[in-house]
Amino acid sequence: MGFNARQVKAVQYVKENGQITNKEYQAINNVAGRTALRDLSELTSANVLKKYGKGKNTRYFI
Repeated sequence: MGFNARQVKAVQYVKENGQITNKEYQAINNVAGRTALRDLSELTSANVLKKYGKGKNTRYFI
């Protein structure tokens, strides 16, 4: 599907932990908040992840 290595790592993280937050994404991939948001938005748009919540309470699930 053309996902980058960070996004693949995030999907694996969600499979292991059940969910991921922007903050967790930043930590496991060592990226800035905007990059994390952009990558997670791409995964959401591709229907790989589902987004729940708003702001700091946003969580992403498979």
